[in-house]
Amino acid sequence: MTTTTPGARPVGPAAPLPSRGAAALSGLLATAVALGIAELLAGVLPGMRSLVLAVGDAVVDAVPGWLERAAIATLGTADKPVLVAAVLVVCALLGVAVGLLGRRHGSAASAGVVGVAALGVAAALTDVRTTPVLAVLVGAVGALAGIATLTVLLRAAPRVAAPGGRTGADAGPADGPGVRRRPFLRLVVVAAAVATAGATAGRWLTSTDRVEQIRAALRIPRPAVPAGPVPPEADLEIPGLTPLFVPNEEFYRIDTALTIPQVDPEAWSLSIEGMVDSPYRLTYAELLEMPHLEADITLTCVSNEVGGGLVGNARWQGVPLRTLLDRAGLQPGATQVLGRSVDGFTAGFPVLTALDVEDAMVAVAMNGEPLPAVHGFPARLVVPGLYGYVSATKWLSSIELTTFEDELGYWIPRGWAREGPIKTQSRIDVPRRASTITAGRQPIAGVAWAPTRGIEQVEVRVDDGPWQSARLAAALDVDTWRQWVLEWDATPGRHTLSVRASDGTGETQTDQRTPVAPDGAAGRHTIQVLVEPA
Repeated sequence: MTTTTPGARPVGPAAPLPSRGAAALSGLLATAVALGIAELLAGVLPGMRSLVLAVGDAVVDAVPGWLERAAIATLGTADKPVLVAAVLVVCALLGVAVGLLGRRHGSAASAGVVGVAALGVAAALTDVRTTPVLAVLVGAVGALAGIATLTVLLRAAPRVAAPGGRTGADAGPADGPGVRRRPFLRLVVVAAAVATAGATAGRWLTSTDRVEQIRAALRIPRPAVPAGPVPPEADLEIPGLTPLFVPNEEFYRIDTALTIPQVDPEAWSLSIEGMVDSPYRLTYAELLEMPHLEADITLTCVSNEVGGGLVGNARWQGVPLRTLLDRAGLQPGATQVLGRSVDGFTAGFPVLTALDVEDAMVAVAMNGEPLPAVHGFPARLVVPGLYGYVSATKWLSSIELTTFEDELGYWIPRGWAREGPIKTQSRIDVPRRASTITAGRQPIAGVAWAPTRGIEQVEVRVDDGPWQSARLAAALDVDTWRQWVLEWDATPGRHTLSVRASDGTGETQTDQRTPVAPDGAAGRHTIQVLVEPA
């Protein structure tokens, strides 16, 4: 009875085996080569995505809602890089296992490489952006490259005597120091270079360079309905206070995309379909030619904790959603506007909101420039007053008129509320939590928001003292946050600062803390600071 190891002649069961370390390294590099080749092909072939990212997307779709919420709360915008890193670590561990298996069982090791590739293919097949035939082709080529690499490396790997091995010339001696190691190390370097080059080239081919070049050449038309001028009193310009308009590069980003979809606006179109009398499709050029409105709107994520940073204000420009829906002609019974992204993400909100909220739009510009890729280029939905998980579909591909009974947005089956109106909230920016300041006149400042209702009052309390009215910056719009400040005569010692806001309906923030799930956090932002003598 004989066994076959890649690279070894059929010999007795006691034949010398590749060392464990060399076998583990061989499996790791074989997996890396398979992934690198697959990444390269994914970059070259249109209609194909990275298998690694496809697995990551599948993980995102499969994990329970509570785990996703915990990841966002703990990692914030770093959740996606951490997930990709975790997928790569798992692939590396599988590669090591495949290499160790290959010491004695070559066929099983080859099957292991195929299995790793098959996982990526299976995940890719669930992605709406992937062509199934190409996914299978990429997986097969990657697997073949991995098997070939594993075979070559194990053939060249240094040998050690098998336990209970025979002695004598016919047993094949174990390698002594330095024997076979140099050829093996040269092959290791080659395999590592191939894996790195493939992955790097694949990432480069799918980089944002081309989309950024297209964005830079675009000229957004002047809005037919421009936003009003910004009064000087709208920005208090206090050091450390969040600016009235958050720069695009600093605006928060929370979505399900592991990589930013790179959408060519010349090939893109937006369809308005479903329960409408006249479904139609718009190209990007046609969308730009329509009359635009411009509006200052504060957006926030439902995962924003009390006092958190997943909120921002920007000047948006686009086509009124009402205009697009009127052209299609709504059919009786349509209750939900469902936005669908190019990557398959969906978010839905009531038709009445789309018709009643004047500034709801399909946005094409943010703070005076075409939408950045990370914020939805070429077009996205912006709906004042609703958390992003039910309204802010980025990389928009279609708007479907449907019902809540027939379709559920991405987050709803994961434990979030069907409707997500933004709660009245306020935040202390200055001084920072747990900071040390000097006794004397000090500003307590921050922002407060209640989109569609506006902010009418902000109050601050120091320790257990009375609530004191803060000075509000001038209001831009009911959909926009307002800055506020209270001048405080700070005395030495440790102090607790709290803030609460009242919106345009007269409702004041509750002091009852609730978690972000299922419909947004509630409660008052409270911090502690240390005041040192002047």
